[in-house]
Amino acid sequence: MLDYGKFILNAGKFYGDSEKDKGIQTSEDAKYYARSIKFEKFNNEGQTMVTQFTVKHEQNIDCGGGYIKLFPTDLNQEDMNGDSPYYIMFGPDICGAATKKVHVIFNYKGKNHLIKKDIKCKDDEYTHLYTLILNSDNTYEVKIDNKKVESGSLEDDWDMLPAKMIKDPNFQKPDEWDDREKIDDPDDVKPEDWDKPEKIPDPDATKPNDWDTEMDGEWEHPLIQNIEYKGKWKPRKVENPNFKGIWVHPKTVNPEYTPDVNLYKYDNIGVLGLDLWQDGERKMKEKLAEELKIKEMDTVIDSDKYEL
Repeated sequence: MLDYGKFILNAGKFYGDSEKDKGIQTSEDAKYYARSIKFEKFNNEGQTMVTQFTVKHEQNIDCGGGYIKLFPTDLNQEDMNGDSPYYIMFGPDICGAATKKVHVIFNYKGKNHLIKKDIKCKDDEYTHLYTLILNSDNTYEVKIDNKKVESGSLEDDWDMLPAKMIKDPNFQKPDEWDDREKIDDPDDVKPEDWDKPEKIPDPDATKPNDWDTEMDGEWEHPLIQNIEYKGKWKPRKVENPNFKGIWVHPKTVNPEYTPDVNLYKYDNIGVLGLDLWQDGERKMKEKLAEELKIKEMDTVIDSDKYEL
């Protein structure tokens, strides 16, 4: 059984209002954290769903997640863990200098699909607002601090569906197709004095006076870099008179592709949860909000809030 860390309710080290700015905060390092809340189930069919929350890393974060998950209403909350099936995972994830991104993961037909784009998250110590807008026309938008940082279509930016077009198996590059833009110059020849050894005996070195050939073996000059060494000879390149350009494989419609107008749709959304790992010295605060709203929103959501 995992040794879970303890969440506390706190406004942190700095805040605007000590009561209004309270949120869920981790209290121990190198721990897993899990917490969830159930709410009245709903589905987002034909509507725009907005998921929005704030994250505050009060100290420079080394490695850890700051994301939330939306679950179906039948989730066993007592046994919620990293393997529990979810609908959506959204929020920042940081691990060293290499990973500082916003996760946007959708579950489709039982499989989790990561966004193919790289969305950089905030990594300072201030509070930041993360917003995911999921539209009924299979488009999306990600905002940080109410500024759009990414948008597009679910079909293009996730591999939920097979590719619409694939390479036509009936075509292959012709054997005579020459796609070499440059070729070795057939008239270029290696200079007769080109080949020189890379290392040569040091002409300034002398055998030590105490060198004992019987004990130390035959003395040899130490080797040094040869300043006349030019490396491996290669003929110069010239334009290829037979160059036909880069061959492009013709494409055809993928017979396995079937469009789905309901990529965005989830039924029985009913649990909002945190399932996180925190490593190193930091504290994280999250105030969570989830709302369903028709697409006339450009400002901060300010309706029903579910606080853990």
